[in-house]
Amino acid sequence: MNWYENDEFWIELHPFLFPQSRLEAAPDEVALILDLVGGPVRSALDLCCGPGRHALALARSGLQVTAVDRTPFYLDMAKEKALEEGLKIEWVREDMRDFARPEAFDLIISMFTSFGFFDTEEDDLKVLDNIYKSLRRDGVLVMDVAGKEWVAEHFEETSTDELPDGSILFQRHRIVKGWSRIRNEWILVKGDKAKTFEFEHTIYSGRELSDRLSRAGFREVRLMGDLEGNEYGVGTRRLVANAVK
Repeated sequence: MNWYENDEFWIELHPFLFPQSRLEAAPDEVALILDLVGGPVRSALDLCCGPGRHALALARSGLQVTAVDRTPFYLDMAKEKALEEGLKIEWVREDMRDFARPEAFDLIISMFTSFGFFDTEEDDLKVLDNIYKSLRRDGVLVMDVAGKEWVAEHFEETSTDELPDGSILFQRHRIVKGWSRIRNEWILVKGDKAKTFEFEHTIYSGRELSDRLSRAGFREVRLMGDLEGNEYGVGTRRLVANAVK
């Protein structure tokens, strides 16, 4: 089983991956995304939507929203929240390598480094091909990942996080495969019990991500350091791509 297919990973680490502060930031992030796009947006796809934080915010903005993820745990959480708020969202359980809906969306978002999970460049390109096919002419992809430049500048071999309930997450990180991937070992400690999860993903530089998007067919690619549209450069924590079909 690949790490991203392990539902226990997403369930156990959910409090660390999606703390309340991250959930609360989603509406402001969606507002910034819509400002970046600029043009009219009627339909949007949240690819690898997780617990649906951005999909919900997009729907609150009046858009027709489709949200795709392969983890039932997250989709069930998102569906429940949408039902509570009376929001109509299409929830799809599918691998992002398989989901494509030709010329269906004005906007596709891929947030929180949910691109680069797979072992091969071919799989990543397949995802980008699916995104390209699914956008209408002049449609926009907004992709947010951790940039390789920032990782190189701030790399730490170990780190620790703690939740209010006392759970502790010990993290070990290694750069592998010629600085193309980061390998992680996360040890979750709850009381006297510990669980270990191992995973790795591709880390893209600005140039590498731009090249991948151009190869997929995007005619215009703009790289930024945040969703406010600031230039991608030294010290910027995120790598955000705004790519136009």
